Amino acid sequence: MHRRRVPLGLGIPAFVGLGFLVVPLVALLTRVPWARLWTIMTASSTIQVLSLSVGTACASTLLCLLLGTPLAWVLVHCRPRTRRVLRTIVTMPLIAPPVVGGVALLAAYGRRGVAGAPVYELFGVALPFTTAAVVVAQTFVALPFCVLAIEGALHGIDPVYAESATIQGAGRFQIFRYITFPLAAPGVVAGATLAFARALGEFGATLTFAGSLPGVTQTAPLAIYQALDTDPAMAYGLSLLLLAVAAAVLLSLKDSWWPR
Repeated sequence: MHRRRVPLGLGIPAFVGLGFLVVPLVALLTRVPWARLWTIMTASSTIQVLSLSVGTACASTLLCLLLGTPLAWVLVHCRPRTRRVLRTIVTMPLIAPPVVGGVALLAAYGRRGVAGAPVYELFGVALPFTTAAVVVAQTFVALPFCVLAIEGALHGIDPVYAESATIQGAGRFQIFRYITFPLAAPGVVAGATLAFARALGEFGATLTFAGSLPGVTQTAPLAIYQALDTDPAMAYGLSLLLLAVAAAVLLSLKDSWWPR
């Protein structure tokens, strides 16, 4: 395929834009305490934080798949007007400030929340500032990534396959199980991977709804924020680790997400 030369009027701002993104990453690498990196990575506090982060991110990813796959299917097959309304609701956590998401979660599931108050009065169980609250906050912000990725994959399936199966007597569940889901599997994997990465990096909603209690709700981003004041070397080391995870996620999606 013939590649056109980039016009100077586009090349210069493109180069500046690329530099705008690259410079902070390079600056971070220059601040990483490479001599202490192994000690930082193997410290008990780091292992505790990473274990909590990965565990809650895995749990929220599973929830995203369980809830997001059916929701994506509904988005594909519902009426256009309904689809616009549902897609607006689904994408709202993507554009809303994270702290607003945390406040909304408190309003919904806090001790005095719309859904949380009855549960607290009946069972004495409060969700905020628990490990479960971390999973809820991560799921809230990561679910849109999962839904939109799976929806895109479902839209790319040729309806001829489902029509042929229907003619041969297959029911809706059989079509979904044996045709739709296998064909959409790359999109499902991409959605799960993006949801995991977003959950792993969640900060604002988690801090507002779950707090930053060591060993209970303090995930890696929260630990980085706190370490900036007490131990900058720890903050830079953990930041490098999360960047490495993000890069691995992006590279794993190169065939199922990025255009060729």
